[in-house]
Amino acid sequence: LDRERQQIIMITGPNMSGKSAILRQTALVVLLAQIGSFVPAGSARIGVVDKIFTRVGASDNISMGESTFMVEMNETASILNNISERSLVLLDEIGRGTSTYDGISIAWAISEYLHEHPAKPKTLFATHYHELNEMTETFQRIKNFNVSVKELKDNVLFLRKLVEGGSEHSFGIHVAKMAGMPQQVLHRANKILKKLEQSHSSEELTDKVKT
Repeated sequence: LDRERQQIIMITGPNMSGKSAILRQTALVVLLAQIGSFVPAGSARIGVVDKIFTRVGASDNISMGESTFMVEMNETASILNNISERSLVLLDEIGRGTSTYDGISIAWAISEYLHEHPAKPKTLFATHYHELNEMTETFQRIKNFNVSVKELKDNVLFLRKLVEGGSEHSFGIHVAKMAGMPQQVLHRANKILKKLEQSHSSEELTDKVKT
């Protein structure tokens, strides 16, 4: 991460590939470095951080009458209102608790806000919204990385390695297969996925899914 050239890293990749683990690992390494401890790396150069902001995981708040998405928005708002030049921001799948278009819009706007903010906080943003990979064309300090995988016929091998470039697939159906989902469900899901990928129009989308 670099506030002048690589301020925000968009991390895409399949389910179970380790995106959230990278965020947690980064926070722990920074904390270890701050207290003068050894870190699990051959070498590391880590600047002083005054705040570590995390928005990872998902849970509602029944006692306060807040849905999972409301909790997510409250926590994200708190982050955006308190960032500084030495802040480290770790965001995990912001916007997943609402509709796809709303979620993408919110995630995009948050990323844009962080990029344009005078503080320019260093940020890791893990997401399944592959549309966010397009932000690199407009915002010079946003870079795309992905947690790589290797496809082996009908299976996926998780390599647990962060590499440059965006990912176009989440392989959610492969994870469903690993969980023991009935073959009929997997076959139907694959069929629907192919039709969804061929259309961005909601009306056309609905017609195709029904067939």
